[in-house]
Amino acid sequence: MAARSSWKGFLKLSLVSVPVKAYSAVSSGGSEIRLNQLHKPCNSRINYKKTCPIHGEVPNDEIVSGYEHSKGQYVIVDSEELDKLRTPDEKAINIDGFMGRTDLDPMYFSGKSYYLIPDGPVAQKPYALLHDGMANLKRTAIARVVMHGRDQLVAIRPIDNLLLMSILNYENQVNKPAAFHDEISRPELPPDEIKLATTLIEASTPKKIDLTKYEDSYTQKMTELIQKKVAGEEIVAPPVHEQAQIINIMDALKQSLAKVQEKEAGEAKPPKKMAPSVRKSAGGGRKKKSG
Repeated sequence: MAARSSWKGFLKLSLVSVPVKAYSAVSSGGSEIRLNQLHKPCNSRINYKKTCPIHGEVPNDEIVSGYEHSKGQYVIVDSEELDKLRTPDEKAINIDGFMGRTDLDPMYFSGKSYYLIPDGPVAQKPYALLHDGMANLKRTAIARVVMHGRDQLVAIRPIDNLLLMSILNYENQVNKPAAFHDEISRPELPPDEIKLATTLIEASTPKKIDLTKYEDSYTQKMTELIQKKVAGEEIVAPPVHEQAQIINIMDALKQSLAKVQEKEAGEAKPPKKMAPSVRKSAGGGRKKKSG
C-alpha cells in the first residue's frame, strides 16, 4: 500500500458514516521512461530554478502559497488554514444515489481513480456492509466530494473486496455524439456485408480477455534504443512487411474472418502425441542402475 493517502474523511450514505482513506489506483512512476531537456550544443541539462528577485534561488521548504489582493501585495494562505475552512460535508464523500453497474456511460470517466480503504477497526464492518450491498445489487454509487481544492463528482464501485472511487467529468465537460453528427454519413449497407462483419466480430470475441498479456511495448523499445545508443550501436529500422492493398470491403472481411478462424483452429489443436515407437526408443536408451 502507498505510504501516504491522497485524501482522508468519511464515506456517507444518509446517517451511515464510514471513515475512509483514499489511495491512488495508479502506481506512480511505473516503468515510464522520462527524457530530459538538454542544450543541443553541449548536451547540458536544462535547469528550472525557483528564484526570488531579492534572494535568488530558494529551497522548496521556504516556498508558501499566497493570493495577490492588490498590486505586489499578498496574503499568505497555508494548508492548515484551508483545512480549518472545510465543513463536515467537505470532509465527506456524500452519496447522492445509486445506479445500475452498466448504466453510467464510460465517456464520463476522467481517468483518475482511488481505492477507498476503511480507516481503522471501527470502519471495517460498515465498509463491508456497504460493499456487499452494492455488489449484491450490482450498483454504482454517485457521490460528491471536495478533493484537491475542487468539487468533484465521483462514481464508487465494488472491485474485489474494495471500493473504487472514480472522478467523473461534469455534464458540461463532455462532448456529446450530436456534436459530430455532421461528420457522419450513413451509407446503405448490404445485408451480406452486415452479416459478414457481425460474424467477424463474433469470431474475434474470446470468452475472456486477459489484460495481463498486454505490455507497454513502446517503453521496451525505448529502453532498447537507449541501451544501443549507450553502447554506440547503429540504430536500424526494422523491415516493413507490406500487405497487398484490399480495396473491396467484402474481400477484406472474408480474409480477416479466415485469419481469425485459422488462428482459433491453431489454438484449439491438441499437442502432438509421441508415437509409441519413439517413446519406446527414448526409454530404451536408459540403463537401469544395478542394485
